[in-house]
Amino acid sequence: MPLTDMMKPSPKPRPEPAPLLAFGAHPDDIEFGCGGVIAKETRAGRKAHFVICSRGEAASHGAPKQRVAEAKKSAALLGATVEFVELDGDAHLEVRAVHAIKLAGIIRRLRPGIVLAPSLVENQHPDHPRLGQLVRDACRLARYGGVQELRQSPTHSVEQLFYYAVTPEAEPADITPVLIDVSEPEVIADWKAAMEAHASQISARNYVELQFTRARLRGLRADAGHAIALFPNDPIVLDSFGHTSRGARGF
Repeated sequence: MPLTDMMKPSPKPRPEPAPLLAFGAHPDDIEFGCGGVIAKETRAGRKAHFVICSRGEAASHGAPKQRVAEAKKSAALLGATVEFVELDGDAHLEVRAVHAIKLAGIIRRLRPGIVLAPSLVENQHPDHPRLGQLVRDACRLARYGGVQELRQSPTHSVEQLFYYAVTPEAEPADITPVLIDVSEPEVIADWKAAMEAHASQISARNYVELQFTRARLRGLRADAGHAIALFPNDPIVLDSFGHTSRGARGF
């Protein structure tokens, strides 16, 4: 080996990306709303964790025990870990400070870079926008050092909070979305398997086709096979134009 090569410093290892933390009001929300994004991130080496805030006990299809088992299987297929948090129960969720503080404690424990939550649009299952508001509040509370109930853990600021929409009606009309290209065959396969793991739900309605159709329409707009829309809570800051991708102007 030439002496000049021996004197060169070894390249520094790339830092591991901060974890992705996704909140769902029910056992299937994350997978149907943004499962393709989760699959893409975990395949790229980012850790992902799900926090599910009910066991689907008010659903028309599937008992809580089955719903929990489906959620655990689905998360594993996406390369994510999962935990369940008891708040008010399915279809009974209320926006309360005690809940926001509890979720803020989870954020401090896991220290995510990216947080995903259901959108704040009201024309959907009422648990969804309420959880979205609680997560938004929790992201703020996680930063505040003086919150008495959280003083046992260090503060944490997330890099970005994004909202996902489980249904077309839940897509915010007043926020320009960020489109995530999920066209890779491996990502599509992981996402499909994760959705199909929720057998109790897809036996009642064709949620898989609905989500793929939405993603296909987004993809056509962006010159991609499939794309999922996420809606930023805050403006996204770029270090330079070098970090931008392309605009969604395929037509």
